[in-house]
Order: sequence, then structure tokens, then C-alpha cells
Amino acid sequence: MSTALPHLFEPFEIRGCRIKNRIFSTGHDTTMPTDGTPNKRLAAYHEARAAGGAGLIIMQVAGVHETARYTSHLIMATTDDCIPGYRDVVAACKPYGTRLFGQLFHPGREIMESQDGTAPVAFAPSAVPNERFHVMPKPMSKRMIHEIIDGYAAAALRLKKGGLDGVEIVASHGYLPAQFLNERVNRREDEYGGSFENRLRFLREVCQAVRDRVGDEMVVGIRITGDEKDPEGLQESESLAAIAALDGAVDFFNVIAGTSASFGGAVHIAPPMAIANGYVAPFAAAVKQKVKAAVLVAGRINQPQDAEKILASGAADLIGMTRAMICDPDMPRKAEAGRLDDIRACIACNQACIGHFHLGYPISCIQHPETGRELTYGALKPAARKKKILIAGGGPAGMKAAAIAGARGHEVILCEASERLGGQALIAQLLPSRAEFGGIVTNLAREVERAGVTVRTRTTVTRALVEQEKPDAVIIATGARPRLAAEAGIEGVEEGSHVVSAWAAIRDEANIGRSVVIADWRCDWIGLGLAEKLARNGCHVRLCVDGYMAGQRIHQYVRDHWVGELHKLNVEVVPYARLYGIDGETVYFQHATSGEPIIFEGVDTLVTSLGHHRVAGLEEELADWQGEVHVIGDSLTPRTAEEAVLEGLKVTAEI
Repeated sequence: MSTALPHLFEPFEIRGCRIKNRIFSTGHDTTMPTDGTPNKRLAAYHEARAAGGAGLIIMQVAGVHETARYTSHLIMATTDDCIPGYRDVVAACKPYGTRLFGQLFHPGREIMESQDGTAPVAFAPSAVPNERFHVMPKPMSKRMIHEIIDGYAAAALRLKKGGLDGVEIVASHGYLPAQFLNERVNRREDEYGGSFENRLRFLREVCQAVRDRVGDEMVVGIRITGDEKDPEGLQESESLAAIAALDGAVDFFNVIAGTSASFGGAVHIAPPMAIANGYVAPFAAAVKQKVKAAVLVAGRINQPQDAEKILASGAADLIGMTRAMICDPDMPRKAEAGRLDDIRACIACNQACIGHFHLGYPISCIQHPETGRELTYGALKPAARKKKILIAGGGPAGMKAAAIAGARGHEVILCEASERLGGQALIAQLLPSRAEFGGIVTNLAREVERAGVTVRTRTTVTRALVEQEKPDAVIIATGARPRLAAEAGIEGVEEGSHVVSAWAAIRDEANIGRSVVIADWRCDWIGLGLAEKLARNGCHVRLCVDGYMAGQRIHQYVRDHWVGELHKLNVEVVPYARLYGIDGETVYFQHATSGEPIIFEGVDTLVTSLGHHRVAGLEEELADWQGEVHVIGDSLTPRTAEEAVLEGLKVTAEI
């Protein structure tokens, strides 16, 4: 047991199920199952977290009824077809002493995806639509209610036959059981609606049916939201009353925040870095005061030190650290060994984890692209022959390449032209509520150090340096620079107009006037962050995006929270705005679809985020060099940190 984290590594028992420590992975969609069943890719994914020391893994949702298909890639526990796949996951994880539970799920009206391109019929307690997916559900008949309750029980038995230690009934995030609980959503006039006891009836009967079917030895719990963070959602007092009433019916309550039903509530399904760490813990503490059952909590708990504090306070019994283990599967093992500085901390960017899920791809991590690719990159192969590798550029791409190459046994020299490693991540961390993004630099720099890489800052790689060092391979990761307004052919830019690049504005390298227009071609974090930064500095800001919404190209939870902040700051957002020109204090845009002018007068400063140009000088210098050359990241073509880090892995995993 770690002496620094005594509570975190103390075993815990739920209904005779001994969990070796207090760290668990919450149920989360992975987009890995195929044909509605767990597969080898999913087993390898969970095995990595089991090997890394997780005490408990709660597997992703399993549909309990045909009407539960809210995406095209969830597990379906409506037939015995799922049982062999569950057994494979159990077999992969049990050698490490990790316990496995599975989630029982029905979304009700929260249908987010079609199965075949046509809109499905969604069923709910009443015909009350949701805001986020614009679904108008059909009220359930009592016959269907009973059928679905039996579906929960039948699915639970299949998970038991699959070898799982427990099941978790998903009543969180505005899904079906929560819809029955909520009097603003449940408008029924029969025994499943109206009074508190009637609205609780569905969940109470589900719990009883599951217990009757699986017997006394299997763990049964509920995941439930405290505050749905929505005016029409459940409030903490309502959720707490339901939890207290169900104490004794289940073995644990796993508490969280948010709802799938609204834009603001959905942010809390996977809260971005702008949300405080451990913010659900106070509600967990309130639950702990009310119940005898075990209390589990999650919600932006990405560091073992934070988890330890929550446990030490008595607020909860187990701590959900899902994205922390997506980012670093070995986090529990490292924490137990006291290697806290070696932990690759999650920065809650949401880009490759839930961001991939919402795009229909298997989840991963921008810092650790091995996640979700365990079958390909799960174990690094030692280099067959030690080579000397020279890497130009110390941004995320270059650092990842250096760390992997060094770890495989190569001699690696990493050169960075500036005085610090980090590249564009050093710019991103300067924006409001984005300081945590700098964690990617800290984490990768530590990996570089551990891999024994020689790092040279203030060193530009040239053809002469390459010929001097005589490496076997050169990796070019020199990144990108801003595409300036003059290069984009914007009229009037060179006539003394006050035009500033986004990078200069973020770095405070230019005087910004009070009236600001931001021309945002990228439609990503740069425009949103600049708008917030300048508005907080007292500027009147108009954010003009060359797309259909601000933040169009970043994950919706990050974007939606940010857009809400900009609204509170009175930032005017103008979509479909293509920058055309500037004349004195007048800035001209063209509407991207109508072609009509959009004109702003009295503008003091135009800030432009018009994309990037790759820095390709070294590639051109080495065009006829006879050695091995690889180009990765933005120096290949400008994209994001995710592609940069992945390419750093791919190239050096094979050299």
C-alpha cells in the first residue's frame, strides 16, 4: 500500500466482492463492440486498465430491450450472443485481480443515432421531447413498461453468465429511469406517474426484478445523477430523496452530474477542463450521510492525490477515474508505487475519447494514442538494431516520437529551435480555462526524460547539422506557423490597418483596441479562447466564424460550455462569415452562402485565425539526402495535437 495514498489503496468489499483498491473505471462507451457484442479489441482495452492496477472496471452500457438501441455500436444483452464476449473480457482482466461489473441500460427518449438513416421511434414515460436530440418520444404502455423491466432482469442474468461480478442499473444522465423520476418529464396519470412513490416505482421494480433474477451473491447497484444541470432536470434534493428511498434495494450508488437531454446538462457527461476537479464530491458526501450502501463518485477526478482527499474526507468509498486511465492505463500502479511524477495526467480535452465516440470511431487519447489501439501498439517492440535518430522539433509530435524511439532502445537526439519544448501547446495553455492543456507538454517531456533522450533546445536542425551528426534517420516535426491575412489575399491589409494574428494576440505581443473583430476560419479553440480572453480584458468582441457555429471543429461538450461563457460575456457570434477585407476602421466579410456583405464599422483591431502553414524548410533541404527521413505532425500538414502525437507513435514504433 502506498503510504502517501493510504485510503486509495485500501481494499473495499461490496456484498462479498472484494475490490483491491478504491480506483474504478466508470461505464463509458468505447465504440469498440461489433454486432452488439464484446470483442477482442474491447477485451484488450480493458485488459490494459486491469494490468495497470484498476480495482474495478464497470463495462459500458448493455441494452436491455430492442428499443434501447441509442447508437449503432452498443452492447446488446437481449440475447445470449453477448455472453461469450463478456467471458473473454473477464478472462483477460481477472488475472490482475480486477473486478468487473456491467451496465444495464435503456435511454428512453435519449436516442442519439439512427440504425439505418431513418429516425427510430423513441419510447419514454410521456410525450415530452428533449432539447439536445430533438426527439419526440412515444409514451410507453404499461405492457411495454413490464416488458422492459423484465428486460433489465434478463440482461442482468446474461451478464452474470458472462462471469461479471456485478451489474449497474443506469439511472443517470436523464436516461429512462431518470425520466420516470422527473415530474417535469413524467406526466403519466397511472401508477407509474404522479406522486413521488409512483415515479419511483419503475426504478424500484427494476431493482427488485434484477435482484430476483441474479440471486443474492451478485452485486447490484445504481448509477444516478444528483444535479442534472438543467432547469427541467432533476435537482439534487429530488435525486437524494430517490436514493434514500432505494437504500437497501441495491448495494451501491454511483453518483455523477448532468443529463443527456440538454446542451448544458450534457457537458457534464464528460466535463471539459473548464469544469472544476472533483466537483461532484459534495453531493456524494450528502448521499453518504443518507445511506448504508456504498457510495461511488466520479466527475473530473484525474489525479490520485485528489482521489485520496475525497476518500479521506469520507465523501465516497470508491473513485471513478475513467479518463485518467484512458490517458494513462498504468496510473493506479504508478500511484501505488509512489511514482506520481510519472503519471500522464488527463487534461480533459475530450478530443479523442468521447470525441471519437461522437464521431463513431473507437475511443483513444491525444496524449496516449495507444489507447484503443492495444492490439497494435499495446506492447512496444524493442529495436531490432539500435539506430541514431535525430528529431527536429520539440512539439507534441517530436516529443512523442522521441519518447517511443528512446523507449525502444534507439539513441535519440531531440532538437527544439526555441528555448522550451511544447510547440503550439504552449500557446493553447495561455488562454482562459486552458492552462491544463499545458499538461500535454509536462507529460510528454517526462516521457522523453525517462526514455533517456538527449534534448537540445535553442537548436535549429539544418542540413549541416544532419551531416555533422550522421544519424540513421531524421524525423521532421518542425510544426507550423500562422497563415497571415496578407498571405490569404485579404484586401487592405497592407495599408496600415491594425491586423493582428491570433498567436500574437494570445501571447500579448500586440496592442489590442477596445472594439475587436475576430476572423475565425479555423472554427476551433483558438477563436473561442481569444474571444473569451479579449472580452475578459474589457474589449467589445465580435467573433466571426467561417462555419456554421463557433467551435464547430472541437468536441461538443468543450464547445457548448465555452459558447455559454461567451454569451455571459456578451460576445457577439456571427456564423457563415468569410473575411473579405479591411479599410481603416471598417472590416468586410462575405456571407458564406448568400454572398452578401457583412460589414462592421468602428473596429479598432482585427484579429485573424486563418489557419497555419507547415514549416517545411528542412524537408526541402534534405530532399536529396540519402538517409531515412520521416515528416510528421503539422510539418506534414497542419492539423491538431492528436494527429501529431499519433504520427510520432506510428513512425517510431517501426524504426
